[in-house]
Amino acid sequence: MSARTLFHRGEWAAAESGRTFAVHDPATGDTVGEASDGGAVDTARAVTAAHDAFPAWAALPARERSAVLMRWNALLLSRQEEVARTLVAENGKPIKEARAEVAYGAGFVEWSAEEAKRIYGETIPFSVPGKRHIVLRQPVGVTGAITPWNFPLAMVTRKVAPALAAGCTVVLKPAEQTPLTAAIAIKLLAEAGAPPGVANLVTGSDPAPIGHTLLTDPLVRKITFTGSTEVGKLLMRGAADQVKKLSLELGGCAPFLVFADADLEKAAEGLLWCKFRNAGQTCICANRIYVEEAIYDEFLKRFTEKVRAIRVGCGLAEETQLGPLIDAAALAKVEEHVDDARRHGARVFCGGRRLTEGSLARGNFYEPTVLASASGAMRCMREETFGPVAPIAPFRTEDEAVRLANDTRYGLAAYFYTRDVSRVVRLMERLEYGIIGANDPSPAVPQAPFGGFKESGIGREGGKFALEEFLEVKHVCLGV
Repeated sequence: MSARTLFHRGEWAAAESGRTFAVHDPATGDTVGEASDGGAVDTARAVTAAHDAFPAWAALPARERSAVLMRWNALLLSRQEEVARTLVAENGKPIKEARAEVAYGAGFVEWSAEEAKRIYGETIPFSVPGKRHIVLRQPVGVTGAITPWNFPLAMVTRKVAPALAAGCTVVLKPAEQTPLTAAIAIKLLAEAGAPPGVANLVTGSDPAPIGHTLLTDPLVRKITFTGSTEVGKLLMRGAADQVKKLSLELGGCAPFLVFADADLEKAAEGLLWCKFRNAGQTCICANRIYVEEAIYDEFLKRFTEKVRAIRVGCGLAEETQLGPLIDAAALAKVEEHVDDARRHGARVFCGGRRLTEGSLARGNFYEPTVLASASGAMRCMREETFGPVAPIAPFRTEDEAVRLANDTRYGLAAYFYTRDVSRVVRLMERLEYGIIGANDPSPAVPQAPFGGFKESGIGREGGKFALEEFLEVKHVCLGV
C-alpha cells in the first residue's frame, strides 16, 4: 500500500517530515506495507481541517448524515474480503475472525446511521408562568479517536460512526501496528460521501506526539480512547487542563465462573471461544477461570481436550483457528506470565511454549495453554495476559466465586455458566462489571452498551449510549 496514509480535507498526504514506517505481518515478520509517519504538525493540520468542517456537518440534517453512514456500511460489506485480508496481513488473526470483524464493525455504522435520526430534545414543565424550558442535544465538536490494534476495523467504526452520527467531526489515530485497515476504512467513508474534513486520519510510529497534540489543542473538545489503563490515566491527567471530555475503554481481567450445575459441554465450548479468540488478545476475553471444586477435574479434562485440538497457523489459511501474537513484546509478556505461573506451582496441562516449527518459525506464535492449580499469587491471575493462556483455579461456594471475581481493580467483562435461574439473577447483580456474559461467551453487539466499572474505563460505546458520549445537553429558558 502507498505510504500516503494521512488524510485531511479530503486529500491523502505524506507526513510533513517525509518519513514512513513499515507495517509487519506478525505471522512471518514480512513487511506488508508502509504508512506515513505523522507527528504533531500533521495532527494539528488534521485538527484544523476537522474544526473547519464541523459547523457545516453539525448543521446538516440528520437524515443526510445518516445517508452517508448507510453508504459507508454498504461499502464495508461489499468490500468485506479486501478489508479482512488487509486486517489479517497486519494483525494476524484468522481470516474467518477477520471477516466476522468486518461485519461486526459495519454493524456499528448501520446502528449509528439509524440512531442519527433519533437525537431528540425535550420540553420540561415550567414552574413560573411565562416561561418555557427546552432541552437541546448538540454535538460536542472535534473529536480525537485513538484506536487499538486488536480490532483494527471494529474499533474504528465503533468510535467514528457514532461521533459522525451525532454531528461531530473526527481525527482518527489508529494503532501503529495496524494503520492500513484504518486507511481503508477512511477511504471507504470518503467514497460514501463524507465531506472533506469531516473524517481525518493521522498515522504514526510514535503515538506520543499525536496524542499530545489531540490533548493540548483547544479545538479538540473530546477524546475517545481504547487501550491500556495506564495510558487512559495519562489521558485523564492531560484532559484535565482543558476539562476535555473523555470516553475511555481500558483494560480488563475478566473472570469466567463455571458452577457444578452448568452444562459443562456448553461451558467448555464457550470458554474456548472466549479465551482463544484473536489468540486471547481481546479486552473482554476470559483471563481468570474459576471452576467449582466438585467438577474441577472433569471440566479441566474436557476443556484441555478441546484446546489441544486448536489449529495454529497463518491467519490467511482457512483452517487456522489461532494466529500469532501481535509482536515480540506481546510474545515476551505471555512467556513471562507462564514462567511466573510455573514458579508459583501451576501445572501445565497443555501448551506452555513458543511455537517455532516449520512455517511458524518466523512468527510470534505461542501454543494455546491450559494452566491448572492457578492462584492469586500468579501474574496471569492478577494482570491482563493478552495471550492464549487459560489459568484455572477451583472454588467451593458461590460467595467465594464472587469474591474472587470482584477482587481486581478492573471491571470490564465477566462470565458465568449455571442452570440455576436464581443464581443468574444474583450473579448479574453482584458482579462488579459493565458487561456480563450469563451462559454466553460473546455478549458484545453493536446495539448494546460496552464499557467497564472501576479502572476499566469511563463512558459507554454501542447502541444509543454511544451517541450520548458525543452530545452536549443545553437548557434553553424561553420567556413567552
